[in-house]
Amino acid sequence: MTEQRKDILDMLASGKITAEEAEQLIAALERGQAPTVAGHDARPKGKVKYLRVMVDATDNGEPSRVNVRVPLQLLRAGVRLAALVPPQALVKANASLRDSGVPIDLTQLKPEQLEALVEHLDDVTVEVDSPDATVRVFCE
Repeated sequence: MTEQRKDILDMLASGKITAEEAEQLIAALERGQAPTVAGHDARPKGKVKYLRVMVDATDNGEPSRVNVRVPLQLLRAGVRLAALVPPQALVKANASLRDSGVPIDLTQLKPEQLEALVEHLDDVTVEVDSPDATVRVFCE
């Protein structure tokens, strides 16, 4: 049994989706399509693995596209590594970030805080449409 099929059956067992919705999702899997049901997330909460940033833009009449998929494990590892950085270096890094307009205090990053953030990222989707660009930020 594939992990996706197991996830669908788990959602059915927990009452998150109906039997009909589960049937639709499994049929979509068998057709090789990404399973979706209106109003329901096909991935159980807490299984977020990537932060995705997609930008489609037009710059001086030329189309450009950005599609970045960042593994959240990389963010977790970065937070753990930040604990190894000497405090003096963190102070300098914070000053540089602040000067660049990024108000983040690296001395305050803790692994348990990152886990809480990752848990809530599952609910976040940002979409920006403008005449020159479309931006989407979401987790998958």
